Amino acid sequence: MANSTTYGNTGKKTGSGAKILRDTTHYSEGPGPDIMDAATLKGDDVVNSAGDDLGSIEAIMLDVASGRVAYAVLSFGGVLGMGDKLFAIPWSALTLDTREKRFILDVPKERLEAAPGFDKDHWPSMADRTWANEIHTYYDVTPYWDERDDPLSASSG
Repeated sequence: MANSTTYGNTGKKTGSGAKILRDTTHYSEGPGPDIMDAATLKGDDVVNSAGDDLGSIEAIMLDVASGRVAYAVLSFGGVLGMGDKLFAIPWSALTLDTREKRFILDVPKERLEAAPGFDKDHWPSMADRTWANEIHTYYDVTPYWDERDDPLSASSG
Protein backbone atom coordinates (compact mmCIF):
# COMPACT_ATOMS: atom_id res chain seq x y z
CA MET A 1 0.00 0.00 0.00
CA ALA A 2 1.67 3.21 -1.18
CA ASN A 3 1.16 6.11 1.19
CA SER A 4 3.14 9.32 1.26
CA THR A 5 2.16 10.29 4.81
CA THR A 6 4.99 10.73 7.25
CA TYR A 7 5.52 12.51 10.53
CA GLY A 8 8.13 15.25 10.43
CA ASN A 9 10.17 16.81 13.21
CA THR A 10 7.16 18.87 14.31
CA GLY A 11 5.10 15.74 15.01
CA LYS A 12 2.52 16.98 12.51
CA LYS A 13 1.24 14.75 9.78
CA THR A 14 2.75 15.60 6.44
CA GLY A 15 1.94 14.34 3.00
CA SER A 16 0.64 15.61 -0.25
CA GLY A 17 -3.01 14.82 0.27
CA ALA A 18 -5.62 12.64 1.87
CA LYS A 19 -4.41 9.24 2.92
CA ILE A 20 -6.09 6.20 1.37
CA LEU A 21 -7.26 3.07 3.18
CA ARG A 22 -7.46 0.66 0.28
CA ASP A 23 -10.05 -2.06 -0.11
CA THR A 24 -7.73 -4.96 -0.79
CA THR A 25 -10.59 -7.42 -1.33
CA HIS A 26 -12.05 -5.65 -4.38
CA TYR A 27 -10.18 -4.34 -7.39
CA SER A 28 -11.64 -1.20 -8.90
CA GLU A 29 -11.40 -0.65 -12.62
CA GLY A 30 -11.46 2.90 -13.89
CA PRO A 31 -10.71 6.00 -11.89
CA GLY A 32 -10.25 5.92 -8.17
CA PRO A 33 -9.18 5.88 -5.55
CA ASP A 34 -5.94 7.63 -6.51
CA ILE A 35 -7.55 9.97 -9.03
CA MET A 36 -11.24 10.76 -8.65
CA ASP A 37 -13.87 13.18 -9.88
CA ALA A 38 -14.33 15.62 -6.99
CA ALA A 39 -18.09 15.65 -7.63
CA THR A 40 -18.27 11.97 -6.64
CA LEU A 41 -16.97 12.85 -3.17
CA LYS A 42 -19.64 15.45 -2.39
CA GLY A 43 -22.02 14.04 0.17
CA ASP A 44 -19.59 11.37 1.37
CA ASP A 45 -19.88 10.71 5.09
CA VAL A 46 -17.10 11.70 7.47
CA VAL A 47 -16.48 9.83 10.70
CA ASN A 48 -13.74 9.90 13.30
CA SER A 49 -11.59 6.92 14.28
CA ALA A 50 -14.15 6.04 16.99
CA GLY A 51 -16.84 5.79 14.30
CA ASP A 52 -18.70 8.92 15.42
CA ASP A 53 -20.60 10.66 12.61
CA LEU A 54 -18.96 14.03 11.91
CA GLY A 55 -21.06 15.05 8.93
CA SER A 56 -20.55 14.97 5.20
CA ILE A 57 -18.44 16.55 2.48
CA GLU A 58 -20.15 19.69 1.18
CA ALA A 59 -17.46 20.85 -1.25
CA ILE A 60 -13.87 20.34 -2.33
CA MET A 61 -11.83 23.54 -2.54
CA LEU A 62 -8.98 23.83 -5.04
CA ASP A 63 -5.96 26.09 -4.80
CA VAL A 64 -6.21 27.11 -8.44
CA ALA A 65 -2.72 28.62 -8.67
CA SER A 66 -0.96 25.49 -7.36
CA GLY A 67 -3.38 22.96 -8.82
CA ARG A 68 -3.80 21.22 -5.46
CA VAL A 69 -6.78 20.32 -3.33
CA ALA A 70 -6.67 22.68 -0.37
CA TYR A 71 -9.72 21.79 1.75
CA ALA A 72 -12.77 19.67 2.03
CA VAL A 73 -15.70 21.62 3.40
CA LEU A 74 -17.42 19.52 6.04
CA SER A 75 -21.07 20.08 6.87
CA PHE A 76 -21.89 19.16 10.48
CA GLY A 77 -24.90 19.53 12.73
CA GLY A 78 -28.30 20.86 11.91
CA VAL A 79 -31.28 18.87 10.69
CA LEU A 80 -31.85 17.96 7.03
CA GLY A 81 -29.24 20.49 5.92
CA MET A 82 -30.76 23.34 7.93
CA GLY A 83 -28.54 25.01 10.52
CA ASP A 84 -25.43 23.11 9.50
CA LYS A 85 -22.09 24.54 10.50
CA LEU A 86 -19.36 24.32 7.87
CA PHE A 87 -15.70 23.57 8.50
CA ALA A 88 -12.70 23.84 6.19
CA ILE A 89 -10.75 20.64 6.76
CA PRO A 90 -7.22 20.52 5.34
CA TRP A 91 -7.21 17.81 2.68
CA SER A 92 -4.22 16.07 4.27
CA ALA A 93 -6.14 15.71 7.57
CA LEU A 94 -8.53 13.27 5.90
CA THR A 95 -8.25 9.58 5.11
CA LEU A 96 -10.35 8.08 2.32
CA ASP A 97 -11.77 4.72 3.44
CA THR A 98 -12.42 2.96 0.12
CA ARG A 99 -14.05 -0.09 1.70
CA GLU A 100 -16.68 1.93 3.59
CA LYS A 101 -16.81 4.71 0.95
CA ARG A 102 -16.33 7.49 3.48
CA PHE A 103 -13.69 9.76 4.96
CA ILE A 104 -12.06 9.53 8.37
CA LEU A 105 -11.07 12.69 10.24
CA ASP A 106 -9.05 11.71 13.29
CA VAL A 107 -10.50 14.20 15.78
CA PRO A 108 -12.94 13.68 18.64
CA LYS A 109 -16.45 14.99 17.96
CA GLU A 110 -16.03 17.58 20.73
CA ARG A 111 -12.91 18.99 19.06
CA LEU A 112 -14.79 19.41 15.78
CA GLU A 113 -17.67 21.11 17.58
CA ALA A 114 -15.16 23.62 19.02
CA ALA A 115 -13.31 24.11 15.71
CA PRO A 116 -13.37 27.39 13.81
CA GLY A 117 -16.27 27.13 11.40
CA PHE A 118 -18.61 29.24 9.33
CA ASP A 119 -22.09 29.21 7.86
CA LYS A 120 -23.17 28.92 4.24
CA ASP A 121 -23.65 32.69 3.90
CA HIS A 122 -20.35 33.78 5.52
CA TRP A 123 -17.38 31.88 4.11
CA PRO A 124 -13.85 32.83 5.23
CA SER A 125 -11.22 34.09 2.82
CA MET A 126 -9.51 30.75 2.32
CA ALA A 127 -6.61 32.37 0.47
CA ASP A 128 -5.69 34.34 3.62
CA ARG A 129 -2.53 32.62 4.89
CA THR A 130 -3.10 33.72 8.50
CA TRP A 131 -6.50 32.03 8.52
CA ALA A 132 -5.14 29.02 6.62
CA ASN A 133 -2.22 28.56 9.03
CA GLU A 134 -4.64 28.61 11.98
CA ILE A 135 -6.80 25.91 10.35
CA HIS A 136 -3.81 23.68 9.57
CA THR A 137 -2.50 24.17 13.13
CA TYR A 138 -5.90 23.31 14.61
CA TYR A 139 -5.96 19.99 12.75
CA ASP A 140 -2.23 19.40 13.37
CA VAL A 141 -1.21 19.04 9.73
CA THR A 142 1.49 20.74 7.71
CA PRO A 143 0.09 23.36 5.32
CA TYR A 144 0.06 21.95 1.81
CA TRP A 145 2.13 24.89 0.50
CA ASP A 146 4.95 23.91 2.90
CA GLU A 147 5.07 20.26 1.85
CA ARG A 148 8.19 19.23 -0.02
CA ASP A 149 7.33 15.73 -1.17
CA ASP A 150 6.27 14.81 -4.68
CA PRO A 151 3.08 12.72 -4.49
CA LEU A 152 3.72 10.99 -7.82
CA SER A 153 7.17 9.80 -6.91
CA ALA A 154 6.01 8.75 -3.42
CA SER A 155 3.19 6.56 -4.74
CA SER A 156 5.15 4.95 -7.55
CA GLY A 157 7.84 3.36 -5.46
